[in-house]
Amino acid sequence: MFGLGGNGRNGKHATAGNGHVIELAGITKRYNTGPVEVEALRGIDLTIKTGEMVAIVGPSGSGKSTLMNIIGCLDTASGGSYRLRGEEVAGLSIDRLADIRNRRIGFVFQNFNLLPQLTAFENVEMPLLFAGRSSRDRQQRVDELLAQVGLDDRKLHRPTELSGGQMQRVAIARALACSPDIILADEPTGNLDSAAGRDIISMFEQLWQGGHTLVLITHDPAIAARTHRVIRIEDGRIVEDSSPVRPPVAASPRVDSPTP
Repeated sequence: MFGLGGNGRNGKHATAGNGHVIELAGITKRYNTGPVEVEALRGIDLTIKTGEMVAIVGPSGSGKSTLMNIIGCLDTASGGSYRLRGEEVAGLSIDRLADIRNRRIGFVFQNFNLLPQLTAFENVEMPLLFAGRSSRDRQQRVDELLAQVGLDDRKLHRPTELSGGQMQRVAIARALACSPDIILADEPTGNLDSAAGRDIISMFEQLWQGGHTLVLITHDPAIAARTHRVIRIEDGRIVEDSSPVRPPVAASPRVDSPTP
């Protein structure tokens, strides 16, 4: 049912020569809370290759959410270097960071973050509107994605008319809309029952097998065990980076709508 292919937007994104989609070097993050300075990240060095499925795990307060925000360009580091598919992110303008979030990072959140007044179709269409895609292209792309997540018969339903699992499917379709470099999922099964959660993780596995790069933030060891690689963070530092439990799948050609 779910069969999108590999990474890249018809060759529009530059590819780092070393095959890394994410390169973090010496990343730090400090927060000033009055007289106290909190060091959330303390020199993170991390590379993630195209086509990996990575889980970032750690206890509450470990820094994993801060790291997710930096990878997702939702926050900026206090120090260090972050290169996304070869492009240095540090120092970019607010507008450029917003463009990166829209076109190059697909977000899936625990709380779905769907706009309640919009239909499933309109929620998935939103990133394409911001990207300036034509009406015909948007129609084709959204129809394709909703069919692939099994919701082609729910396209006119609003979030309140959908189950939790269906809402997360809409969120996954939205994350894929602009064919991003990475899919970044923050506790994607946290608000789902066990059956719906298993279904969503199976969907992520199919995306990974199709060549997508996925980064999952999770506290669930069962979910982490189903990924290609597990990175454990404690006290703002990486304390464990597991060897791959299975080889990454080579990226296959993508089924993307034509660029207008």
